[in-house]
Amino acid sequence: MTMETTAEWERRCAALWDAFDECDPAEFRSRMKALTDELPPGHAVADFELASAYDATDLGEQAVPLYRKALDGGLDSDRRRQAVIQLASTLRTLGDPQSSADLLLAERDQTSDRLDDAVSAFLALAFVDLGREREAAALALAALARHLPAYNRSLAHYARALAPEGVTEG
Repeated sequence: MTMETTAEWERRCAALWDAFDECDPAEFRSRMKALTDELPPGHAVADFELASAYDATDLGEQAVPLYRKALDGGLDSDRRRQAVIQLASTLRTLGDPQSSADLLLAERDQTSDRLDDAVSAFLALAFVDLGREREAAALALAALARHLPAYNRSLAHYARALAPEGVTEG
């Protein structure tokens, strides 16, 4: 089965996410369910988008199995990475920061793209929950250093000094 979607479906999905703040949670989930039901059963993108809708409306426990199903079903690289980040974040908020950290540490070794700093940010949150605050601060500062208009090298150096070797590289 093809895991592709049409440009028109993607446009409607993006429009629904754009309208998120104007919908109550149940309405948003209902609208997302109707949209994802247009795709074939077992479609990884449908599972991912529905998981995201549950997650965004504070139903993380219902999102977790859908994220796992989406990841097992084969997502494109961008959605795959988003699913890993979102699953890890949800696991942390559900009280499993170690699984969150494990997923994100593995993700750092998978690829590098525009979501690198998001991986680091959510890994920092997991580290805080695990009592690894110095490493969390180092990750956050290293990610921030890349976006400052000045002091990039200094902040990156200080971030590296805060944590064990390799924590801020990714």
